[in-house]
Amino acid sequence: MQITLSLPEFYKTLKPHPMKKIVLSVIAVLFCFFITAQDGANLKLSMEKNKLYRFRSTSNQNLSQTVNGVLQTTNTSSNTVFSIKMVDATNDFIIVEARFDTVVINTNAMGKMVSMNSASPGNMASSEAADVMSCIMNRLSKNVLYVKMDATGKVIDIVNFTMLSDIVLKDTASITGQSAPVLKTQVKNTINVKALKSMIEAFTFNLPDKEVKNGEQWEINSPFNSGGMSLDIVTSYKLNDINNNNAHITSESSIKASVDAEPLEYSGARITYDGLTGMGKSNLIIDSLTGLVIENNSKTHMAGDLNVSVQGMNLQIPMEIDGESKVVALL
Repeated sequence: MQITLSLPEFYKTLKPHPMKKIVLSVIAVLFCFFITAQDGANLKLSMEKNKLYRFRSTSNQNLSQTVNGVLQTTNTSSNTVFSIKMVDATNDFIIVEARFDTVVINTNAMGKMVSMNSASPGNMASSEAADVMSCIMNRLSKNVLYVKMDATGKVIDIVNFTMLSDIVLKDTASITGQSAPVLKTQVKNTINVKALKSMIEAFTFNLPDKEVKNGEQWEINSPFNSGGMSLDIVTSYKLNDINNNNAHITSESSIKASVDAEPLEYSGARITYDGLTGMGKSNLIIDSLTGLVIENNSKTHMAGDLNVSVQGMNLQIPMEIDGESKVVALL
């Protein structure tokens, strides 16, 4: 039997039933959800070759110590722009070009202001710490570090470290003034392979190099070196969720002086810090496609005693350090 329909009746047959509309809408929502939400990812460094990635790190640190019953405070704020580019890769490691494009450090020690800026050429022959350290930072910012890294973001080696240090530390013998011994030690502690590894890993070393599901954790043991001080940091990371390839991660760290930490030597003073301990917490967003940080907000607290031996006298100096830092990717 042949059935014929008028045009209005025909159009009615094309209109979906209201219940069908609801079902289709639910399917569409679920489809979009599965596109944007993921239950896990393989978190490892996977940068696009020869693409430049840039980051800005800002931090603020308050240090208080009691010397002979007198409380002394120092505030340090820093602003660093860091860039990284993957130039080669093997199954075991990658080679990147890393550069500290800008380094600005401002210190207020009991009202005495010191400003170090890599944009300034500085003056290596100066007796002022700001001039000397600006010169060092200026030289560092103009030179590329060729770095061998693994897929977790850990630095295996700085391939051109010897050549770089020769360039940056040239003419340090010309540092003058009564504070020259202290300044020379500070320069040496800033431009050494351990310190530079720590500076780079602050931007990269967060990854497990494996498939991680939402709610899973991983742990990273990271030696940290700054200003000649050697610390061991053990961090437990937890992947909370992934949305639009943004991995939302929280972490908690325990911090203590390295077992084999060498004493600090400053102008005849010998300083040990084996009782120094602390903790830190961070909230991170990592790009699950590249393994690079999109944003990282951190807080740390450390406390302990510095044991100072100078000219036959032994002093114990209680110290506390509170710090906040933020790293953001720059487009």
